[in-house]
Amino acid sequence: MLGVESSASEPFENKPVENKVVKRGIGRRLIWIAVTTILLLFGFYLSLLLTSDDLGLQQRETVSNAIALLAEKGFDKQVFVLNHLAKFRATDNWWNGYVGHHDAYAATNFPFEVLTLYPEFFTVAVDDNERAAILLHESYHLLGSGEEAALEGVWREKRRLGWTEDRYNQSKVWNNTRQLTMTQVPNLFQCGTDGKSDCVP
Repeated sequence: MLGVESSASEPFENKPVENKVVKRGIGRRLIWIAVTTILLLFGFYLSLLLTSDDLGLQQRETVSNAIALLAEKGFDKQVFVLNHLAKFRATDNWWNGYVGHHDAYAATNFPFEVLTLYPEFFTVAVDDNERAAILLHESYHLLGSGEEAALEGVWREKRRLGWTEDRYNQSKVWNNTRQLTMTQVPNLFQCGTDGKSDCVP
């Protein structure tokens, strides 16, 4: 008779199948998240560079002169950031174009350290002192400070920089900066007998 022989010594057993799930450790997950984040940030940074233009040779020389003036005046931290961390651009990247900006001499994309210098930086600023003042302002942004801190920092350091009212009161950069500083940091203009004079002459 044809059939299937079963051995008494090997009975059929219904054993549950064990599913072994390999769980990732918390360390691996953190590494994966960190690597993914770094790659995304690097991609974003590259997109800022690829959608904007580099400075020309003459523009780079002008920037170098202004940074050299900051170095001469002892702004070591700011000079380090400008020389080694900042990536200078001559035109807006896609992000600046998307968010827009008011009339400005420069714009900084923190924390990517992309610093856009607009034509007015080269044409409206009257000399290297004024361009150094603009770069000093932007260096505060490169270090993560907001607009108020940048305005106050530059205004408090203007004499050290050699950027003073007696020399630059006819300058558009001077008057724009003074007006902005008065608006955003009014406590710097509450001195004198009239209570409306510059506290940092």
